Amino acid sequence: MKKIFSGVQPSGIPTIGNYVGALKQFVDLQNDHDAIYCIMNQHAITVPQDPESLRENTRRLAALYLALGVDPDQSTIFVQGDVAAHAKAGWLVQCLIPLGELERMTQFKDKSAKKQSVMSGLLTYPTLMVADIILYHADLVPVGDDQKQHMELTRNFVDRFNKRFASKDQPILTKPEHLTPKSGGRIMSLQDPSQKMSKSDDNQKAFISLLDEPKKAAKKIKSAVTDSSGVISYDPEEKPGVSNLLDIYSAFSNRSIDDLVTEYEGSGYGAFKGDLAEVMADFLSPMQARYYDLLESDELEDILREGAKKAEVIANQTLAEMEDAMGLRY
Repeated sequence: MKKIFSGVQPSGIPTIGNYVGALKQFVDLQNDHDAIYCIMNQHAITVPQDPESLRENTRRLAALYLALGVDPDQSTIFVQGDVAAHAKAGWLVQCLIPLGELERMTQFKDKSAKKQSVMSGLLTYPTLMVADIILYHADLVPVGDDQKQHMELTRNFVDRFNKRFASKDQPILTKPEHLTPKSGGRIMSLQDPSQKMSKSDDNQKAFISLLDEPKKAAKKIKSAVTDSSGVISYDPEEKPGVSNLLDIYSAFSNRSIDDLVTEYEGSGYGAFKGDLAEVMADFLSPMQARYYDLLESDELEDILREGAKKAEVIANQTLAEMEDAMGLRY
């Protein structure tokens, strides 16, 4: 059984784009894989965080994992900061990755360009991401398309580490593969489909939060940018707005885009958007009910505590092997 590892930062409530790009796969993959899922609270502090908000967002994201269908009997679920090996391995990785590779990271360039002052963690956090993955010998990492560059950084690091510190027939680290969904891997803004959907967008109509009430989500879908043709077809270049809605519809209905295009041929955008709103409501309502139940019970803390214990055993073993190979154990 192949191992998978992934995680999400508790930097606010995820959007449906975050769900389609990563969280949906968490649920789909746990049945056939050895799955380990993390709440990346240490990654979140690369930008200023209010301590109480960070604590609350960590609990809320963990509750969303479970409410969305991640099963603690099938998957290991834990908070990154509860397993000290992540920070320790992150330092080892940082000492072995050239500065130039970090400076070329697109996300660093984009985020630093928008800030007057940039903390060093924003530059070096990909080394912690590498550590997160390699600690669990992940074969597959289900993340969004925007993480491809970080995955290549991880794969290159594994190659260099094994070449330098391991024998050819017995590698120390496992080289992971990047796993993306067949469609809908990158959900775009509802108001500007040339941009990725983001929970930090100033335009509240541009994204749907996983905790948006169904009626609110429906209004956002109905106000989504399309075009004047009224023809439902999939063409991301010429019809980005409609194509984005088709990606969303496909992801939440488990139907192919071709099937949807055929069904709505000649129907216009009104009926299409109305039906998509119903599909979204059918997804959001039961999920949100489970989410609020978890926040009010002790079940959430119990699951995270047990998950951290399981993760710690695996991570500490890998860290010990890395330290021994690098000469840090004597």
